[in-house]
Amino acid sequence: QVQLVESGGGLVQTGGSLRLSCVASRSVFSMRWYRQVPGKQRELVAGVTQSGGTNYADSVKGRFTISRDNAKNTVYLQMNNLRPEDTAVYYCHADAMNGLLQISSYWGQGTQVTVSS
Repeated sequence: QVQLVESGGGLVQTGGSLRLSCVASRSVFSMRWYRQVPGKQRELVAGVTQSGGTNYADSVKGRFTISRDNAKNTVYLQMNNLRPEDTAVYYCHADAMNGLLQISSYWGQGTQVTVSS
């Protein structure tokens, strides 16, 4: 089992910045940030592999940066130039080996990000 604990959400004005953090209870493979607004599907925001390869949703390219510290089992999401449409609950996700030597998916509890206009 892997526990993921997010932090860093909050209320910010348009154009502001926030940094989200997610700490995993043990070593994991790829880590991602998703977000979800009520009534919509959860969408991928950004992902980072264990070796540091990254990918982003088109809507956040150039504004968000994902990074990770493998020594701390932590992934970060630096969010700059925030817009009201970035308002959502942000979820950390990770792939990790389970007790059966299979890869399982794990989710954090989510952290609210609200961008005021």
